[in-house]
Amino acid sequence: MPLNRRKFLEKSAVTGAGVALASAVGAPAAQAAEAGKGKKPAKRYSLTVMGTTDLHGHVFNWDYFKDAEYSDAKGNAQGLSRISTLVNQVRAEKGRCNTLLLDAGDTIQGTPLTYYYAKVDPITAPGGPVHPMAAAMNAIGYDAVALGNHEFNYGIETLRKFEEQCDFPLLGANALDAKTLKPAFPPYFIKKFRVPGAPAVKVAVLGLTNPGIAIWDKAYVEGKLTFPGLEEQAAKWVPKLRSMGADVVIVSAHSGSSGTSSYGDQLPYVENSAALVAQQVPGIDAILVGHAHVEIPELKVTNTATGKTVVLSEPLAYAERLSLFDIELVFEKGRWSVESVAASVLNSNSVADDPKITKLLKDDHDIVVEYVNQVVGTATQTLTTVEARYKDAPIIDLITKVQEDVVKAALASTEYASLPVIAQASPFSRTSEIPAGDVTIRDLSSLYVYDNTLVAKLMTGAQLKAYLEYSAEYFVQTAADAVVDVEKLTNANNRPDYNYDYVSGLSYDIDIAQAAGSRIKNLTYNGAALDDAQQFVFAVNNYRANGGGAFPHVASAKELWSESTEIRTRIAEWVTAKGVLNPADFASVDWKLTRNGTPVF
Repeated sequence: MPLNRRKFLEKSAVTGAGVALASAVGAPAAQAAEAGKGKKPAKRYSLTVMGTTDLHGHVFNWDYFKDAEYSDAKGNAQGLSRISTLVNQVRAEKGRCNTLLLDAGDTIQGTPLTYYYAKVDPITAPGGPVHPMAAAMNAIGYDAVALGNHEFNYGIETLRKFEEQCDFPLLGANALDAKTLKPAFPPYFIKKFRVPGAPAVKVAVLGLTNPGIAIWDKAYVEGKLTFPGLEEQAAKWVPKLRSMGADVVIVSAHSGSSGTSSYGDQLPYVENSAALVAQQVPGIDAILVGHAHVEIPELKVTNTATGKTVVLSEPLAYAERLSLFDIELVFEKGRWSVESVAASVLNSNSVADDPKITKLLKDDHDIVVEYVNQVVGTATQTLTTVEARYKDAPIIDLITKVQEDVVKAALASTEYASLPVIAQASPFSRTSEIPAGDVTIRDLSSLYVYDNTLVAKLMTGAQLKAYLEYSAEYFVQTAADAVVDVEKLTNANNRPDYNYDYVSGLSYDIDIAQAAGSRIKNLTYNGAALDDAQQFVFAVNNYRANGGGAFPHVASAKELWSESTEIRTRIAEWVTAKGVLNPADFASVDWKLTRNGTPVF
C-alpha cells in the first residue's frame, strides 16, 4: 500500500477517536411523547457536511486577468477566503465536532496563481514553496478532497507533491495503478462522531474522479494510471464501507449529474455520471457533485434497487457557493440509520474574506500579481474576442500563428518538414482584450485561459473537412430571411465556445442556413479546391488531440510531435521575441458565415 494512502487510512481511525464529544440533537416533542408512553426516547444526531468543488486555484476574490477585484453581472464573489468565513459560521452554529468539510476536485489548476506555483516557482523544486491551495485548505480544515481531472494537468510529480503538502487525503477510488489495478490514491476516508450515551456515528467518504483523465491527460497518465467508471467502482467500494460499519456513506464525485460525455464514445464510461451512481449503487446517502460547473442546490435521485432517495448537491465553481448536507440520524434497534438528508447552498457573496486566509496567502498573491503585470511587448491596435464566436477575429489568428510557427520549427529537420502546417484554436473567452500599447503577461493569459500544450497530428484534406463540419454544428441553423441575433446564433445543442474551432491556413464559408453536416462551402487551400488526399500537419492543443470535444479523426490521427510547454507560454515567448504585436504579422480572414452563399456580416 502506498505510504500516503496508509497514512490517511490510519489517521482516519485516530481522527475518529479524537473527535470531541458531539451533543445529541434531540426532537423534544417526539421524545416527550415517547416518554409519556413509558418509552425511552430514541437517540438522535444531526450531522452537517459542507462541500466545495472546482475551486480552480481561486483563493481570493481577485481577477488576475483584469488586475482587479472579481465582479460579474450576478454579483458573485469568489475565493476560499470567503468560503472560510462561511465554514466558520456553520461550525459556530452546528458545533465543529458535528461537521465535515469536503471538496469534489479540480483544485490546483485554473488561475495564474496555480500556474505560477506549478511552473514558474514550482512546488516540486528542491526547497520549493508550499502550494497556496494546500496552505489555504489546510488552514480552513478540509477533511477530504476528491481528485479532479485538472489535478493531473501538471503531471503526476506535481500532484504527488501537492498531496504531500496537504493535511487531508486526496481521494480517488477509481484512480488505479495501471499495472497492479490497485488504488493509487486513498479510496475513502472515515471519521467517527461521538454521541453521549450511544455508539459513535461512523461516516465514510468515498472519492471518485473522472474517467476522461485517460483522454485529457494521456501524455502524463498513459501506462501509469487507469480510470475505470464511477458506477463500477462505487459498486465495489460502497458495500465494503457498509461492511466496515459505516452508518453514513457520502460520495465526493468529480463528475456531473447530466449523464452525458464530452468525449464521444472513446471510453466505455460516462463522464457526468453522479446521478447514475446514485441511481444504480445501493447504500449511498448523499453525493457532492463536481466537474460540470453547474449550481444544483439539491437533486433527489431514487435508487432503483432500494427505492431510497439519494440527495445530490453541486455548489457553483470557483468557491462561489458552499453546499450543505443536513443529515438527521436516529439510533434504533442497536444501530444508527439515516432518517433524512436535505441539501442547500450558501452564497460566498454574503460574507467578507476571512482575515486569517488573507494574511496567510497575501505574499503569494502579491508575487503573482507582479508576475502577470510584466510588460512583454507593444500592440499597434486593440485586439478583442467580443465578436470572435461568429467573425474571424485577428486575436484568435494570433493563437494559430504561434502554434504554426512552433510546430514548423519543431519539425524542420524531420521527414514532415515539407508538409503544410495548419492550426486550430477556439474562442475561449468572450471578454479577452489585448489593449493598444503595453502588452502584459496577464493580457496574453486572458486570451488563453487553459493550461493546454501543443501537439502535431497528421491529417488529410477529407479528415479536415469532416472536422470543420463537426465544428460548424456550433451554430444555430438560421434561415436566409431570418433576423440574426448574435446572442442566439451560437452554442447549438449546448456546444460550449471552447468546442468551436477555427482552422487556419484553409479558406472556407460556413453556411448556417444549411443543416448541420452540410455547412462547409468553398473549402480551398492555396486558392484551389481542397484535395481530399492531401496531407497536412495539424497543430492542435492536447485537449483536442486526445479527444476532448469528440472532434472526428484527430484523436486517432498519427502523432508527429508534442511538448509540455503551455501554449500560453508560447504566445508570451512569441510576443516577447517580436516586441511589437502587429496584426499584419498574423491576421488573416480564413472563414466567414454565410446564408445560401450571402455573407451574414
